[in-house]
Amino acid sequence: MTMDYRQSGVDIDAGNETVRRIKSLARGTFTPGVLSEIGSFGGLFKLDRDRYQEPVLVSSADGVGTKLKVAFMTGRHDTVGADLVNHCVNDILVQGAEPLFFLDYLATGRLSPAVAEQVVTGVARGCRENGCALIGGETAEMPGFYADGEYDIAGFIVGVVDRPKLIDGRAIVPGDVLIGLASSGLHTNGYSLARRVFFDVAGWTPEMKVAELGTTLGEALLATHRSYLPVVRPFLPRGVLKGLAHITGGGITENLPRIFPAGCAAEIDRGAWKVPPLFRLLQQKGGIATDEMFRAFNMGIGMIAACAARDADRLLADLAAAGEPAVRLGRVVEGTGVRYVGTGVDLQPRER
Repeated sequence: MTMDYRQSGVDIDAGNETVRRIKSLARGTFTPGVLSEIGSFGGLFKLDRDRYQEPVLVSSADGVGTKLKVAFMTGRHDTVGADLVNHCVNDILVQGAEPLFFLDYLATGRLSPAVAEQVVTGVARGCRENGCALIGGETAEMPGFYADGEYDIAGFIVGVVDRPKLIDGRAIVPGDVLIGLASSGLHTNGYSLARRVFFDVAGWTPEMKVAELGTTLGEALLATHRSYLPVVRPFLPRGVLKGLAHITGGGITENLPRIFPAGCAAEIDRGAWKVPPLFRLLQQKGGIATDEMFRAFNMGIGMIAACAARDADRLLADLAAAGEPAVRLGRVVEGTGVRYVGTGVDLQPRER
């Protein structure tokens, strides 16, 4: 009996077709620093050292998590790639870095060139919008490891910041003001709980139109994780941002303290912003405690900036002028962790 790779579940021809489709998408993201073509063993990028006094490279890696399950359920795969890029961009932005290049890793049980093209279309779109070059990646077909029709995707980003402009939170002191930038939904965190609440407990489907959301549940859950680079970039040279926190897994409760020096804590006014309906529905349908909500989800705040009190009003005014509805969330105080004050929107669990 003669065997070949295809009979074991790996289709080399499908892999070649996937690479063919991806090449043009990637080329559309290339910036002047790119020195290699897609298909090389390694991606090449030349840093423009004339732009920086003391360049510091900043890197990060992340995934999209179980938000992918919603993509599988809806058959829509063109958003998760942008989620991935924007998440990674935000992770290096908090240290003042702007992205240089990006690589992705797509693994699946049975490779579908059409699905892979949709996913990478989202990656390429995210890269173009952030001025980041997609210089390479890996597509792995792993039969028996992933279920048919499912895949996982991870991203790897490298950016740069001039060392004198590095944002590391060390200058944060009690009395500083905390400013929140709105999220576009769940972003890429909390989906295991959200799926359990909406699909298992409430029995809803992705196609269900939800009046409170003004859209279908699937569309609300697939809303793209926004990039904060466009709104934050103009403020990086001004030196007014003492710290930035990307509110991802762990919510405000776990992420905000990561940027504080020893002896600093946050006092957050829950009445400072209106929590979006999606989060209220999650709590109501799942009977989730308020403390847990603030640890599992971003609650409508995707990025938090710390600045001196004297700079807060000007920063808020400039953000508003740029069309960004930022809010004064609270302040830095002595202590540790995050303390929530005020009643805010009624988030107490209601009967399901």
